[in-house]
Amino acid sequence: MAKIKPLYLLPPAIFVGLAAMMFVGLQRENPDALPSQMIGRDAPKLTVEPLADLPLLTAEDLKSDGIKIVNFWASWCAPCRVEHPNIMQLADLGIPVYGVNYKDKTGQAMQFLDSLKNPYTKIGADKGRTGLDWGLYGVPETFVIDGNGTVLLRHAGPVTQAVMANDILPLLSQ
Repeated sequence: MAKIKPLYLLPPAIFVGLAAMMFVGLQRENPDALPSQMIGRDAPKLTVEPLADLPLLTAEDLKSDGIKIVNFWASWCAPCRVEHPNIMQLADLGIPVYGVNYKDKTGQAMQFLDSLKNPYTKIGADKGRTGLDWGLYGVPETFVIDGNGTVLLRHAGPVTQAVMANDILPLLSQ
């Protein structure tokens, strides 16, 4: 009987290992969802500046009573324009929506809000520090915060009607 060389076993072993990793990865509840270490923790600190003469978002706002939404956005962000009607709809429902304008120029940010309307109860301009503290992957990104200042949900990407119906609105009715 011929001896099997150990090197011949390496390709099938690699294949079995990769197949097992893919199988485990496909078993995740939502493979498109990005993990967040923020859920269940206090909202990170805010290092924001005023945006023009709009009311400034503060850490106290995040600890105020009731559910609130924090939306990171920028005028240069195409998906931010796409989600804007949905952010307006959340504000129209009476939910405090706070905006964090991310790495943007004041004039361009104000043009964005002037042309599409301002849904934000309060707003701050972030040069990048707050985005780092909040674990931002990019804009848009939206967080739902409870009355204790605890992060209940983090959604990376534009808020769509499906995200509102499946993820955000159920948290508001709790």
